[in-house]
Amino acid sequence: MFDIGFWELSLIAVVALLVFGPEKLPGAARTAGLWIGRARRFLGTIKQDIDKELHLQEMQDAIKHNDQTGLHQFIEETKTGLSELNKPISLDPTKPTEDKSASSDTNTSHKTETS
Repeated sequence: MFDIGFWELSLIAVVALLVFGPEKLPGAARTAGLWIGRARRFLGTIKQDIDKELHLQEMQDAIKHNDQTGLHQFIEETKTGLSELNKPISLDPTKPTEDKSASSDTNTSHKTETS
């Protein structure tokens, strides 16, 4: 994060010793350490919250996309199933029944209903 070397730390320690004195320096260092620890925990908590929100947003987008895809797939399957139901039933399993007039009637009735 910060590019602080040995000499910079030494200079900070000498200035702190001059400002606080030898009696108060250990207490000031302890207090500074506590504040730095609190700040790190606070920033870690904020980072975790942001990560959770991003993950939640990604999941919501994926669910929305899957719902839309699933809805379109459901509609297509329903249309296919309805078209299968509109086919005439053959009592003879060896001979398929294809009644062109019945299928054209269902197509025209379907077109008039959707219009």
